[in-house]
Amino acid sequence: MANRTQAIFDISSLRNQKQWSVDVEERDDQSWTISVTTPADAIIGKYSLLLQVLDKTHSLGQFTLLFNPWSREDAVFLWNEAQRSEYLLNQNGLIYLGTANCIQTEPWDFGQFERDVIDLSVRLLGENKQREKWSDPTHVAQAVGALLHDHKKKCVLPTPQTQDAALLTKRRGSVPILRQWLTGQGRPVYDGQAWVLAAVACTVLRCLGIPARVITVFSSAQGTGGKLIVDEYCNEEGLQNGEDQEGRIWIFQTSTECWMARPDLSRDYNGWQILYPTPRGVLEAYDLVPVRAVKEGKLTLTPAAADVFAAVNAKCMVWKRHDDATLELTASNTKYVGDNISTKGVGSEHCEDITQNYKYPEGSLEEKKVLERAEMERAEMESTEERAEKERAEKERAKKRMEHETVDRLYLFLEAPSSLPLRGDAQFFVTLVNPNNQEKTVQLTTEVQAVSYKGILAAKLWREKQSFTLSTKLVDRKTYRLSFSSFEQNPPENSFLRLTAMATYSESNLTLFAQEDIAICRPHLAIEMPEKAEQYQPLKAFISIPNSLDAPMEDCVISIYGRGLIHKERTYRYKTVRPGRTLRTQFQFTPTRVGVWRLTVEMDCNMFQNLTNYKNVTVIAPELPA
Repeated sequence: MANRTQAIFDISSLRNQKQWSVDVEERDDQSWTISVTTPADAIIGKYSLLLQVLDKTHSLGQFTLLFNPWSREDAVFLWNEAQRSEYLLNQNGLIYLGTANCIQTEPWDFGQFERDVIDLSVRLLGENKQREKWSDPTHVAQAVGALLHDHKKKCVLPTPQTQDAALLTKRRGSVPILRQWLTGQGRPVYDGQAWVLAAVACTVLRCLGIPARVITVFSSAQGTGGKLIVDEYCNEEGLQNGEDQEGRIWIFQTSTECWMARPDLSRDYNGWQILYPTPRGVLEAYDLVPVRAVKEGKLTLTPAAADVFAAVNAKCMVWKRHDDATLELTASNTKYVGDNISTKGVGSEHCEDITQNYKYPEGSLEEKKVLERAEMERAEMESTEERAEKERAEKERAKKRMEHETVDRLYLFLEAPSSLPLRGDAQFFVTLVNPNNQEKTVQLTTEVQAVSYKGILAAKLWREKQSFTLSTKLVDRKTYRLSFSSFEQNPPENSFLRLTAMATYSESNLTLFAQEDIAICRPHLAIEMPEKAEQYQPLKAFISIPNSLDAPMEDCVISIYGRGLIHKERTYRYKTVRPGRTLRTQFQFTPTRVGVWRLTVEMDCNMFQNLTNYKNVTVIAPELPA
């Protein structure tokens, strides 16, 4: 057929690797055993196998054809066996959240071999009507990204503002989400977990035979339109809202990478591709950008290449918006964008930093050349009006920078911990340096706010203003205590603390600005369990959770689950755990499947939700009696 979804071929004793063929492996008077060989560029999907004898046709059944990363002729061929095992066969994933300086681990169940996932994946792909392109993994990956994005927009509900919101948004794996999006079965999927789309895409791609992994970019520039400057705004008190900004720095962003050849580009761009939304105005909703193109600054190679490059390379400028709506460029240290790009290590439980795949070392000659090339390509992409506006904005920034350099300026530094224990406290330091021969009267505002992972204001927590005189040639280091007890309210679940310091001083309209994002750490959930166990023999796991908070943990619920270990999720309720005490418990279960399996334990209480940890166990087959 024209769309290559039907093939007719003879049964032969010769196997042909280049086209559809059938050869007989075994035969007797009652049956034949046949082997079907498909070409490497065959259309993937569900096929019916028919046998025609004279003028009669007999159905032999159905099979589903996938991409094959073990075949050298296949576009998704991956030569490293350990990588194939990790990026295609491993169902136990780790997704990295938090901040660049405090990376937190989230266990995730990809579940690509669950009973109905292959049917769901083919059903999803079936919504793309260009079946003649299903032999091209580039097209398939783009279609999967676009279709999942569409289902997410239709099916994901806003998080309800209730006490049980965190329980409603709880998701531990891709399969229930995929099932709910495509069939409507199961609990509704609520917004609240930033990594859901990337994780579900990874599941579907692995199920279809395309090696895939979830990556996390910390301090990711989003909404830039490919521009290499992100303008962020604060008010006169140093408060950043972020909601109405066209571009902003996300604390972290998750995406999906997949592995394939790119004959549509060149061999230089084979390998990892990042699945990324295309800029507005482009018909395809998702693009596949070669990671190599991002590193080399090839902005025009694919529609979203400029956006991905900006996400990991843009510079951030902070402006103060006065009450009269005028803008002032602050003197602030440039935020480092595209930091600690992370993914799960091959065959391990460790985080692998893959930043070097996306960019050259900061300050290196190679980085300078790439940025210059990117600026040239960016200029060629812009219209006359865009270039004029860019030149005007750059002149304004240059003028402001010149003003900063000509005044007798001060210097502001902020030192803060990378994390703060829930309900705990810690010190932070603000240092002001006056290198001039004249004392300065300084107004200093320090503030803490809770923000979402997208950098949007969630709650105002604490603020302190003070005025003082800074003597000549003086370094003044001020100590503050950051404490939950002084916050106006508790930070929302899954939020981060954003600490800002802003200083103005006499005889200058210059504003100094500094900012640090701080992760909130919950108590530690510990699991003790043997590393090896025998199939069908009882296994015990010991759980301990110390209450390191200043308040009791009430309404405690512990959930345990693990494929191959526990038939279905178990839930247990516990009494109140007072401050300084430890919740200790144990569970017994019987492993039923041989292999490496993961036990995941999760705790919820009135003080926090989704406190999670995991441990792997290798289940071996029982020894047969002699």
